[in-house]
Amino acid sequence: MNRHEFENKNGSDWKAFELQLESSKGKKSTLDSHKLPSRFRKICYDLSLAQYRMFGQQICDRLNGLAIVGYRQIHRKRSAFGEGFLRFFLRTFPVAFRREWKLFAVVSFVFLGPFFAMWCSADKEIQWVQALLGAEAMSDIEGMYGKEADSVEYLRQEHGSNFMMFAHYINNNVGIDFRIFAGGIFFGIGTLFFLIYNGLYLGAVVGYVEYSGDPELLWKFVAGHSSFELLGMLVVGMAGLKVGFALLAPGQFTRGEALTRAGRGGLPLLIGGACMTTLAAVVEGFWSSQPIDTNLKYMVGIAFWILHLLYFGFVGRGRAWNLKK
Repeated sequence: MNRHEFENKNGSDWKAFELQLESSKGKKSTLDSHKLPSRFRKICYDLSLAQYRMFGQQICDRLNGLAIVGYRQIHRKRSAFGEGFLRFFLRTFPVAFRREWKLFAVVSFVFLGPFFAMWCSADKEIQWVQALLGAEAMSDIEGMYGKEADSVEYLRQEHGSNFMMFAHYINNNVGIDFRIFAGGIFFGIGTLFFLIYNGLYLGAVVGYVEYSGDPELLWKFVAGHSSFELLGMLVVGMAGLKVGFALLAPGQFTRGEALTRAGRGGLPLLIGGACMTTLAAVVEGFWSSQPIDTNLKYMVGIAFWILHLLYFGFVGRGRAWNLKK
C-alpha cells in the first residue's frame, strides 16, 4: 500500500474523528460520542503505520495532532469529577428534562388523574379507598395520622433512629423508582401501570386521612419532601416511557438500536430522578419526621417546590451554565 492508497482508505475515518473533536470543542452533544475511544485507537494505529512506512511529514503531523487532541478529550473527565458533577446538575439534567417536556406532561397526567380521582372518591365511596389500602395499611395510617396520633412517637417506635428512618425511605423510594423505570421495557405498559397504581394509592391515603384522621398531621409531614419525591418519581417515569416508546416505535432503527439510543438519552433523567428521591429520603428521615413548628415545615416545603420549578425551568439555559470542558 502506497501513501495515496493509505490516505484514500483511511481519510474518511480521520475526517469523522476530526469532526467529532470539533463538535466536542463547540460543546455540542453528538450521538456517536461512544465511538470516540475506538476512533482514537484507530488514529494511533494509523499514525504508527504512517511513521513506520514513512508516508510523509504532512500525514504524520495531521495524525499526531489528532492523537494529541483526542487523548486530551478522552482523559479530561477522569481528572475532573467535581466539574462533571456540576455540569450534570447545572446543565445536562435540566436540559434533558426540558427536552422531554412532553413526556413529563404524559407522566403527570397518568399519575395525577388517578391521584385526585381516588382522593375525591373518599367523600362518596370510602369503600373503594378501604379496599385499595387494606386493613394493615389503614392501621398504619391511623397510627401516624389519626385524630389522637403522635406521628413522631409512632415513627420512633417503628424505625428507631433518624438514620433507620432514612434507610427505610431509601429502600422504599428506590424500589418504586426501579419498578417504574424497569416497566418501560414492556413497551411502556409497566411504567404506566406503576404510575397509575402509585397515584391511586397515594390518593387513597390522602382520602382516608381526611375521612378518619387529622389531615394536618399528614400535610406537615409530607410538606418538606413532597417536591423531591413526587417530581423524582415522575422524572424516572419519563425515562421509563422513553425506553417504552423507543421499543414501540423504533422508526428507522432496529429495536435493539432504538433501545440503546433511548437508554442513552434517558440516562440523565434516570440518574437525576434517582438523586431526587434519595434527597427525599434524607429530608423525610431527618426533617419531616422531627417535631418542628408546622408553619416552618410548610414554608420549607413551599420553598422547595418553588426552587424545583425554577431549577427545571431556567437552570442550564444560555452560555453562563455551559461549563468549560
